[in-house]
Amino acid sequence: MNRPTPECSIDAEEEIVISGIAGRFPESVNIQKFKENLMNKVDLGSSNHGRWNHTLNMPGRIGKINNVEKFDSQFFDISTTEAHIMDPAARMLFEHTYEALIDAGINPKELWNTRTSVITAIFISETRGHMLFDAQLSQLPMIKNHMPVANVISHWLGVTGPSHNIDTACSSSNYAIVKAYELIRAGDCDTAIVASCNLCFHPRIQYQFYQLGVLSSDGYCKPFDSEGSGYMRSETAAVLYLQKAKNARRIYATVVHGKTNCDGFKAEGITFPSFEKQKLLLDEFYEECGISPDELAYMEAHATGTIAGDPVETMAIDQSLCAKRTTPLLVGSVKSNLGHSEPASGLCHVVKVLLAMETGIITPTIHFKNPRKNLIGVIEGRIKIVTEPTKLQGDKICINSFGFGGANSHVLLKSNSKQKINNGTPDDDLPRLVAVSGRTEEAVKTIFNDVQNRLTDAEYISLLHHIHNYNIDGHFYRGYMMTNCKKIKSYSSISKVKHSLHIKRPICFIFSGLGSQWFGMSK
Repeated sequence: MNRPTPECSIDAEEEIVISGIAGRFPESVNIQKFKENLMNKVDLGSSNHGRWNHTLNMPGRIGKINNVEKFDSQFFDISTTEAHIMDPAARMLFEHTYEALIDAGINPKELWNTRTSVITAIFISETRGHMLFDAQLSQLPMIKNHMPVANVISHWLGVTGPSHNIDTACSSSNYAIVKAYELIRAGDCDTAIVASCNLCFHPRIQYQFYQLGVLSSDGYCKPFDSEGSGYMRSETAAVLYLQKAKNARRIYATVVHGKTNCDGFKAEGITFPSFEKQKLLLDEFYEECGISPDELAYMEAHATGTIAGDPVETMAIDQSLCAKRTTPLLVGSVKSNLGHSEPASGLCHVVKVLLAMETGIITPTIHFKNPRKNLIGVIEGRIKIVTEPTKLQGDKICINSFGFGGANSHVLLKSNSKQKINNGTPDDDLPRLVAVSGRTEEAVKTIFNDVQNRLTDAEYISLLHHIHNYNIDGHFYRGYMMTNCKKIKSYSSISKVKHSLHIKRPICFIFSGLGSQWFGMSK
């Protein structure tokens, strides 16, 4: 009896899709800026990052996220004291979880008491030592450690699905996607939030990776290239929202299948990649899902630029996939732009793939000039590295992700085939009322500017209405506007923003009688 395939055995409405994305990347405050940087072949690393002053005779270049210290604690109902001592990774995942839900057209209140799973992918907390030994932080509760971040997000949203962290080193976030896919498909939850963050704060952690021999000698990540000697470490915070297609208000891509395996024992050592297990993963994956490798339009490879990793991965791709294709397989890696964000790297790959599906353009892999001598599949033309913006031809893209402890994962995404009728513009040419709210007046006006700069898109406006159908706590401003209309041009100038806090908070003076106090004052 043939095993049912993940794609063919699921009704279209039951397919599991990615409906919301959000993130912050080196020199990229949001996904839009990230897209622009990838399109323009920008290297996002920096030597003058200011994270530390000690060089320790090692490559100090990293990909840096800006403004990690900024956080609106009041909006998330977190006290200033708690916010001050929270791991910055946790703070950013709060922010981007909210953004990903909004991107999916979901008001956070809609998730209250739902079976939504929260899965984080966090590897190393580089602030843990500071929290253990700082006198003012030593009395803090354990929940401010990075491990329960998933639980804290579940608590904030009031959701009851499985909530935990996954740590498989560099493949953590791809493992989290596979786990979310499996949980939804098994009926253990209805929707899932996958969140991951990596921050580079401590030079000693950087030094450990240098001692391991994986850092690039010149600080640049050059996947597949003969000059590649390792990777540049990088920061990322990113979140995906997964749900069934029948409930989605927006669809970026369908998760066709996801699979993992582990290298097990290796005589060369735990960090050495296994060609046999990587090839086995790919062989079993495409046999299970019933997809021919010939259908793949592009592969986003793990490709860290290391001397050991790239040849093994390329050989597995060549022998497992290219041997069954009639045309060269397009391959690339976003690590060439931003380096290796370790546990969050899988989400960087996914975001790049989703951008390719949205724009129809595969962004280029930079720093590639000449292939390594042992990349036979590249040299003989069965694998083609994408070095220029390239038109995406096909709807299926796969993603590799490998942990340096031997945890391997592979995910296949299919682009949303739905075509908007007339680009979403209504046939009646009537103006639409858009009513939204925001944390600040500027936030409301930003939404209005976005609406005005588009052709009237009924689906986009419907998404905004779904989000703002319920009050969002902490949104102090309300506004409305009319969309452009060919028949009546004056409508486009109708808009209003108003502060909505009608009740002023009373001022309360407290006289303790003991004078100023602070943590550790008597020590």
